[in-house]
Amino acid sequence: MAGGVMTGALITGALAAPTAGASEPTRTPGGAAEARGAAIAAARAAKAGIDWTDCPADWNLAKPIQCGYVTVPLDYAKPNGRTIKIAVDRIGNTGTASERQGSLIYNPGGPGGSGLKFPTRVTNKNPLWTKTSKAYDFVGFDPRGVGHSAAISCVDPQESAKAPKMDPVPDSEADKRAQRKLAAEYADGCKERSGWMLPHMTTPNTARDIDVLRAALGDKKLNYLGVSYGTYIGGVYATLFPDHVRRLIVDSVVNPSREKIWYQANLDQDVAFEMRWDDWKAWVAKNDAAYHIGDTPGAVQAQWEKLRATAKKKPIGGVVGPAELLGFFQSAPYYDSSWTTVAEVWRDYLAGDEKALVEAAGPDLSDTAGNIASENGNAVYTAVECADAKWPTSWRKWDRDNTRLHRDYPFLTWSNAWMNLPCATWPSKQRTPLEVGAGKGLPKTLIVQSTRDAATPYEGAVELHKRLKGSRLITEKDAGSHGVTGLVNACINDRVDAYLLKGTVDAKDVTCAPHATPKPAKTGGAAKAAGAVK
Repeated sequence: MAGGVMTGALITGALAAPTAGASEPTRTPGGAAEARGAAIAAARAAKAGIDWTDCPADWNLAKPIQCGYVTVPLDYAKPNGRTIKIAVDRIGNTGTASERQGSLIYNPGGPGGSGLKFPTRVTNKNPLWTKTSKAYDFVGFDPRGVGHSAAISCVDPQESAKAPKMDPVPDSEADKRAQRKLAAEYADGCKERSGWMLPHMTTPNTARDIDVLRAALGDKKLNYLGVSYGTYIGGVYATLFPDHVRRLIVDSVVNPSREKIWYQANLDQDVAFEMRWDDWKAWVAKNDAAYHIGDTPGAVQAQWEKLRATAKKKPIGGVVGPAELLGFFQSAPYYDSSWTTVAEVWRDYLAGDEKALVEAAGPDLSDTAGNIASENGNAVYTAVECADAKWPTSWRKWDRDNTRLHRDYPFLTWSNAWMNLPCATWPSKQRTPLEVGAGKGLPKTLIVQSTRDAATPYEGAVELHKRLKGSRLITEKDAGSHGVTGLVNACINDRVDAYLLKGTVDAKDVTCAPHATPKPAKTGGAAKAAGAVK
């Protein structure tokens, strides 16, 4: 997905760790080998625990946050084979020992996102999490392949950061052939640089890693908060380990249907992004007195098309072409928090300040660490989505589907297609997605979703709600920011606290009014946005 983006037999209870030299379990189509391997790995982790230390300086995680590693099998069907280390961090609960309810593990999505910043919600004194942090240690981790957890790569990070890139909207068949060539080369690069990891970069394996992490933390049951792609991890975990769940919240939900993962999910996303792009244009037009971009959505769209054409003819600042513009502007349909920032940068550009747009949308080749992280995130995104499911290999199907969608939903369609096209020529095994559903012993879970979310359309939350029996769905109506639990909305925030602290949910599903719409800043000046998000 531009956004944030499976077989398994269930077992109940951990098996004893094998003695040295024990034979490997036989891989079976039903996943029994992986299930047994996960139990073995969890038993070992429970015995070993985590050696917590001050975090390495270059992780930028100050005390009292602590860091460590958890060892997991590369291939759960071979628990005595090659292993990798999963980077994890934590901050202890702020309440008393009697108030503590265990660890709360967080995943921010992606695929490819790092959760290591999660404990900073405590050190930064985020008021939304004050009550929860009294009861829980906040635990973040880098999923397999990400950051400090056996990071994978598909291209040279500095080469990847160079701009401008090719316009994602093709003008000709030659443009399409060029993009197809780039996608195939990217897939080949993934094999060349990270081939040993690719077969194992699956969502079920990440769910198994989380169960091993749970055991290493000393928790008998899992408390989990997953956002965006993290919701799919949560759904898969609930399917594989239903009786290991204590509290599970999923926020902004990936549709878990096997028919959606992942090709159709990305096509659905293109439609939803156009809807949210329209919402933002209407807001910009309503606030024309602050931004002077256009006083109707149509006028704002005309300015967008003019900006694209300008950048296509001659990249702004030599580095910002249509692809870079889209990378920056798509943060507005993603997050309400980007609405004012993107509008300010655009306004300042129209007023003659080209520098603001170049800084916001252009690459920073001097930021080596940032470029490495960005390239790694893209590599993990691609590897997971390509490995999780079988993708169409026929270019005719890709071309037909995306050409049709682009006519009515042009904002993101072709960009999304090229981002995912490496999966059409993926060099390693593609699996059949797990049938997500509530297994025996799964307690009540909480689903939170806005109705106009672009990255994870609302239908995904409805689908997961059907599959996780006993779950409760909190709907934020007429809102569309991605990631609802991080926003100020008492109707949602109070229910999240009640669930995490007391395990209570409403008798029925709940519909909440939207959070407050962003307001233009009283003072001008453009600020660099957080950037595009997968």
